[in-house]
Amino acid sequence: MSVSKNFLFGLPKAELHLHLEGTLEPDLKLALAQKNKVDIGQKSIEEVKNSYHFNDLTSFLAVYYPAMNVLQDESDFYELAIAYLRKAKEQGVRYVEMFFDPQAHTSRGVEFGTFMKGYHQAQEEARTFGVDSKLICCFLRDLSAESAMEHYRLAQDYQKWIVGFGLDSDERDNPPLKFKEVFDLAKKDGYHITIHCDIDQLDSIHHIEDCLKIMGVERIDHGTNIVEDPNLVQLAKEHQIGFTCCPLSNGFVRKDDMKTKEMVSLMRQGLWVTLNSDDPAYFSGYIADNYVATCEKEKLSKEDMVQFAKNSFLASWLTIEEKEKYLAEIEAYVQEH
Repeated sequence: MSVSKNFLFGLPKAELHLHLEGTLEPDLKLALAQKNKVDIGQKSIEEVKNSYHFNDLTSFLAVYYPAMNVLQDESDFYELAIAYLRKAKEQGVRYVEMFFDPQAHTSRGVEFGTFMKGYHQAQEEARTFGVDSKLICCFLRDLSAESAMEHYRLAQDYQKWIVGFGLDSDERDNPPLKFKEVFDLAKKDGYHITIHCDIDQLDSIHHIEDCLKIMGVERIDHGTNIVEDPNLVQLAKEHQIGFTCCPLSNGFVRKDDMKTKEMVSLMRQGLWVTLNSDDPAYFSGYIADNYVATCEKEKLSKEDMVQFAKNSFLASWLTIEEKEKYLAEIEAYVQEH
């Protein structure tokens, strides 16, 4: 590889597609299960690791949601988030916008404030070691639009801690337009919005089109199927839509196709394509690992990788001044290396 691993790990970057619940490493899952007396069906870290196996989105979600049963009190959510934020620091992350799934917790009887306070405590601590962060409240698309609206209302008690709203989970028969009302309200109330358009779904390109033309998103999570329609590519470029792509997770759910070819093509056409880790505990790699995998797979130059890092700040929901500060950090880093 012409670009060193050390360079990619040290390169200042933002992470824009990271599910906090997807950072539940086997050792923490086991420790919390023992602490909270939750029977997870595994007795060792090795057994937990072996349970993290899947071959598509549906089989992944079947492992992902039950694992959350070990997250019960405020300290559990703090431990989850701070473990990720420390790891992010090691991977060159300076800023992160983190997804969380409230419905996955309230449905288990966990109060909204329990996870919010735990996450917030971790965010405050991470700022002391140089990682800033904001939260994105994500609705589960396989639940009802009414449930999304209910949780939007609950989130208003924590509006200072939430930068935007997203949509994730099983995309089959759950199009973006199902949630138009709640996203229209979020935009009206001044929040940013982003929506998952997972790779190679039944209606991927139609969902992407609806996100761009009707939902009015600022970012699309995954979204590489946009390559199927050059007109949509041009529209996304004109509107400076960010694409939060996740190579390693793609490779897990689509049989070794990381979609890096599409990512590089879109990036070189001027779209704000970014590299992210998605659910790193489940997909065997954090953000810098995704940079390394992409660079190796596509034999990319240092300039290409720097552009991905720049895009991560350009597509973020930081202020212009904050973006300029981080872009200057990248320039200084490149000059030194």
